[in-house]
Amino acid sequence: MAVVALQSDVEAGAEALAVFDDIRAKRQTDYVNNFWRALAHDPALLRATWERAQAVMAPGALDPLVKELIYIAVSTANGCDYCVHSHTAAAKAKGMTSAQHGELLSVIAMAAQTNALATALSVPVDDRFRA
Repeated sequence: MAVVALQSDVEAGAEALAVFDDIRAKRQTDYVNNFWRALAHDPALLRATWERAQAVMAPGALDPLVKELIYIAVSTANGCDYCVHSHTAAAKAKGMTSAQHGELLSVIAMAAQTNALATALSVPVDDRFRA
């Protein structure tokens, strides 16, 4: 259960509805997901987050699928079930294969294990690794 009301199109104010319309237009869908509907209780936050997400996730030096894979890994590390699911769906829509997903999960699991070991052992960083 959300801690804030998920705003329907009827409940959302004009400013939030304008963002919903932009989401629909840019994603070429009639669907606005629950994350955006939760943010709609604060239209300024909704707009700022939508604009930042578009800028960050746009094609650049990293292609969009790689960005989705990174998003899945960070969301897993942060324990965000919603983001793991939504960005896994986005990665699949951008062409992620089952084999890629399996490798991604293996990398996430390996990193979690070695991060925990290095932290528990307080392993000092090698001088050659410091930038």
